Amino acid sequence: MSRDTRMARTLHVLIHLDRHVKRATSDDIARMLNTNPVVVRRMMAGLRDRGIVASEKGHGGGWELKRALGSITLLDVYRAIGEPTLFNIGPNAERPDCLVEQAVDARMAETLGEAEALLRDRFESIAVADLAHDFEQRFARIAGGNHADESCSG
Repeated sequence: MSRDTRMARTLHVLIHLDRHVKRATSDDIARMLNTNPVVVRRMMAGLRDRGIVASEKGHGGGWELKRALGSITLLDVYRAIGEPTLFNIGPNAERPDCLVEQAVDARMAETLGEAEALLRDRFESIAVADLAHDFEQRFARIAGGNHADESCSG
Protein backbone atom coordinates (compact mmCIF):
# COMPACT_ATOMS: atom_id res chain seq x y z
CA MET A 1 0.00 0.00 0.00
CA SER A 2 1.30 3.45 -0.86
CA ARG A 3 2.03 6.10 1.73
CA ASP A 4 -0.22 9.09 2.33
CA THR A 5 1.99 12.03 1.37
CA ARG A 6 -0.57 14.81 1.85
CA MET A 7 1.00 16.15 5.04
CA ALA A 8 4.52 16.29 3.64
CA ARG A 9 3.27 17.90 0.45
CA THR A 10 1.20 20.44 2.37
CA LEU A 11 4.16 21.38 4.56
CA HIS A 12 6.26 21.77 1.41
CA VAL A 13 3.71 24.21 -0.02
CA LEU A 14 3.46 26.24 3.20
CA ILE A 15 7.23 26.74 3.34
CA HIS A 16 7.31 27.80 -0.32
CA LEU A 17 4.48 30.28 0.30
CA ASP A 18 6.46 31.77 3.14
CA ARG A 19 9.97 31.70 1.73
CA HIS A 20 9.70 31.85 -2.06
CA VAL A 21 6.34 33.05 -3.38
CA LYS A 22 3.87 35.09 -1.40
CA ARG A 23 0.93 34.01 -3.54
CA ALA A 24 0.55 30.97 -5.79
CA THR A 25 -2.31 29.74 -7.92
CA SER A 26 -3.58 26.18 -7.74
CA ASP A 27 -1.94 25.64 -11.14
CA ASP A 28 1.43 26.90 -9.81
CA ILE A 29 1.22 24.59 -6.79
CA ALA A 30 0.08 21.67 -8.95
CA ARG A 31 3.16 22.08 -11.17
CA MET A 32 5.39 22.22 -8.08
CA LEU A 33 3.86 19.00 -6.70
CA ASN A 34 3.40 17.30 -10.08
CA THR A 35 -0.31 16.84 -9.50
CA ASN A 36 -3.67 18.19 -10.64
CA PRO A 37 -4.98 21.66 -9.60
CA VAL A 38 -8.19 20.02 -8.34
CA VAL A 39 -6.10 17.97 -5.88
CA VAL A 40 -4.37 21.18 -4.78
CA ARG A 41 -7.68 22.99 -4.20
CA ARG A 42 -8.92 20.09 -2.08
CA MET A 43 -5.68 20.05 -0.07
CA MET A 44 -5.64 23.82 0.42
CA ALA A 45 -9.34 24.01 1.37
CA GLY A 46 -8.64 22.36 4.73
CA LEU A 47 -5.89 24.89 5.41
CA ARG A 48 -8.25 27.73 4.47
CA ASP A 49 -10.98 26.36 6.73
CA ARG A 50 -8.51 26.42 9.65
CA GLY A 51 -7.37 29.98 8.92
CA ILE A 52 -3.87 28.99 7.81
CA VAL A 53 -4.18 30.24 4.22
CA ALA A 54 -6.52 32.50 2.29
CA SER A 55 -7.51 32.32 -1.35
CA GLU A 56 -8.46 34.96 -3.83
CA LYS A 57 -10.12 34.16 -7.13
CA GLY A 58 -9.54 35.80 -10.46
CA HIS A 59 -6.62 37.48 -12.17
CA GLY A 60 -3.78 38.00 -9.70
CA GLY A 61 -5.46 35.66 -7.23
CA GLY A 62 -4.16 32.55 -5.59
CA TRP A 63 -3.28 31.06 -2.23
CA GLU A 64 -1.34 32.92 0.44
CA LEU A 65 -0.47 32.45 4.09
CA LYS A 66 -2.67 34.09 6.72
CA ARG A 67 -0.52 33.03 9.66
CA ALA A 68 3.19 33.06 10.34
CA LEU A 69 4.89 29.67 10.10
CA GLY A 70 5.89 29.99 13.75
CA SER A 71 2.22 29.91 14.75
CA ILE A 72 1.38 26.82 12.68
CA THR A 73 2.19 23.42 14.17
CA LEU A 74 2.43 20.09 12.45
CA LEU A 75 -0.69 19.14 14.42
CA ASP A 76 -2.55 22.09 12.83
CA VAL A 77 -1.58 20.82 9.38
CA TYR A 78 -2.43 17.22 10.29
CA ARG A 79 -5.90 18.32 11.37
CA ALA A 80 -6.31 20.49 8.26
CA ILE A 81 -5.70 17.53 5.95
CA GLY A 82 -8.37 15.51 7.72
CA GLU A 83 -6.37 13.57 10.32
CA PRO A 84 -5.48 10.60 8.13
CA THR A 85 -4.68 7.25 9.70
CA LEU A 86 -1.19 7.42 11.15
CA PHE A 87 -0.41 3.72 11.08
CA ASN A 88 -1.33 1.23 8.41
CA ILE A 89 -1.57 -1.80 10.70
CA GLY A 90 -4.54 -3.07 12.64
CA PRO A 91 -6.97 -5.90 13.24
CA ASN A 92 -7.87 -8.50 10.64
CA ALA A 93 -11.61 -8.38 11.37
CA GLU A 94 -13.99 -5.93 13.01
CA ARG A 95 -15.49 -8.46 15.44
CA PRO A 96 -13.31 -11.53 15.64
CA ASP A 97 -14.77 -14.70 17.12
CA CYS A 98 -11.36 -16.10 18.01
CA LEU A 99 -10.23 -15.27 21.55
CA VAL A 100 -6.59 -15.15 20.45
CA GLU A 101 -7.42 -12.60 17.80
CA GLN A 102 -9.46 -10.61 20.33
CA ALA A 103 -6.46 -10.51 22.68
CA VAL A 104 -4.10 -9.52 19.86
CA ASP A 105 -6.45 -6.84 18.57
CA ALA A 106 -7.06 -5.36 22.04
CA ARG A 107 -3.34 -5.03 22.77
CA MET A 108 -2.61 -3.65 19.30
CA ALA A 109 -5.40 -1.08 19.62
CA GLU A 110 -4.09 0.01 23.02
CA THR A 111 -0.49 0.24 21.80
CA LEU A 112 -1.38 2.06 18.58
CA GLY A 113 -3.55 4.49 20.56
CA GLU A 114 -0.61 5.28 22.84
CA ALA A 115 1.73 5.71 19.87
CA GLU A 116 -0.74 8.01 18.11
CA ALA A 117 -1.07 10.14 21.25
CA LEU A 118 2.73 10.48 21.44
CA LEU A 119 2.95 11.39 17.77
CA ARG A 120 0.18 14.01 18.07
CA ASP A 121 1.98 15.51 21.08
CA ARG A 122 5.17 15.68 19.05
CA PHE A 123 3.32 17.23 16.08
CA GLU A 124 2.00 19.89 18.45
CA SER A 125 5.53 20.74 19.60
CA ILE A 126 6.92 21.37 16.10
CA ALA A 127 6.15 24.59 14.24
CA VAL A 128 6.31 24.73 10.46
CA ALA A 129 8.89 27.49 10.99
CA ASP A 130 11.17 24.82 12.50
CA LEU A 131 11.05 22.92 9.20
CA ALA A 132 11.66 26.11 7.23
CA HIS A 133 14.67 26.85 9.42
CA ASP A 134 15.99 23.34 8.77
CA PHE A 135 15.58 23.94 5.03
CA GLU A 136 17.50 27.21 5.28
CA GLN A 137 20.36 25.53 7.13
CA ARG A 138 20.56 22.72 4.58
CA PHE A 139 20.44 25.13 1.69
CA ALA A 140 23.03 27.46 3.21
CA ARG A 141 25.46 24.54 3.44
CA ILE A 142 24.93 23.77 -0.24
CA ALA A 143 24.48 27.18 -1.83
CA GLY A 144 26.33 29.56 0.44
CA GLY A 145 23.18 31.23 1.73
CA ASN A 146 21.34 32.09 -1.52
CA HIS A 147 17.62 31.40 -0.91
CA ALA A 148 16.80 30.47 -4.49
CA ASP A 149 15.89 26.81 -4.18
CA GLU A 150 17.24 24.90 -7.16
CA SER A 151 16.40 21.52 -5.60
CA CYS A 152 12.68 21.59 -6.46
CA SER A 153 10.59 23.15 -9.15
CA GLY A 154 8.48 25.47 -6.97
